[in-house]
Amino acid sequence: MMIHERNDKMWEPMKSDCSKCSGLCCTALYFSKMDGFPKDKVSGQPCINLLKDYRCKIHSQLEKQKMKGCIGYDCFGAGQQVTQVIYQGRTWNDIPNQAAEIFDVFVIVFQLYQIRYYLIEAMSLVSAQPLAKSIQCLIEENIKMCHYRPTNILSIDLEQYRNRSNTILKQVCKLLQKSMHSENKKIPANFLGGNYKGQDMSGADLSTKLLIAANFEKSLFKGTIFLGADTRDTNFSNADLSEAVFLTQGQVNSAKGNRNTKLPYHLDYPSTWK
Repeated sequence: MMIHERNDKMWEPMKSDCSKCSGLCCTALYFSKMDGFPKDKVSGQPCINLLKDYRCKIHSQLEKQKMKGCIGYDCFGAGQQVTQVIYQGRTWNDIPNQAAEIFDVFVIVFQLYQIRYYLIEAMSLVSAQPLAKSIQCLIEENIKMCHYRPTNILSIDLEQYRNRSNTILKQVCKLLQKSMHSENKKIPANFLGGNYKGQDMSGADLSTKLLIAANFEKSLFKGTIFLGADTRDTNFSNADLSEAVFLTQGQVNSAKGNRNTKLPYHLDYPSTWK
């Protein structure tokens, strides 16, 4: 049974391109050293390793220095949207009097991009076609909001939009599990550090599950739902994730794997996966 219909064009804007950003993730967001960042920092303060050209001074050393927070982060493409489109190439250094506004806009657009990522994947699911019209309307609304002027973006009722999107995504998950006859599939309540090597996890709903340091080497994940799952140090070496659902680049970056791991076509192999 085919899970996804391929649509490369819709995924293109969801790819992060740091060369077109202005270090927004390294400046606008709060960091904690406990979460694998260089040091604690408040939102609006540049990271100590952010260079003047908005590149990272220790990017090639992130794995060696165990900067897991930096390795696992992905903005879904929101950074270049804010820098290149909304502010037309001007950065928080160019217009320091608007720096706080730029950071606040980025935080909102980042969340909108994250929601859009899930909606785009929902649109690609064969089982979700009965909801295609509703999903498409939410995507179009999202794109429109991400092209607003800054003052309009700051007045968006994000929670109202998020709640409407979450309602649809929950329905999508139910349709997917129904199509795979996995509505009642039993899964462990706790995956932390567990050994599930070679197991068939197809159709399982792992939404918001803690998969930290669990071993899924050589496991199969056809139609497995990863919505909000915590994959820090999860071992996916030689596993088949090619038809996993709602798996993000950030989740992949946070996990362990190798070049024999099969990923969904729209995701990239992290440089840490040898």
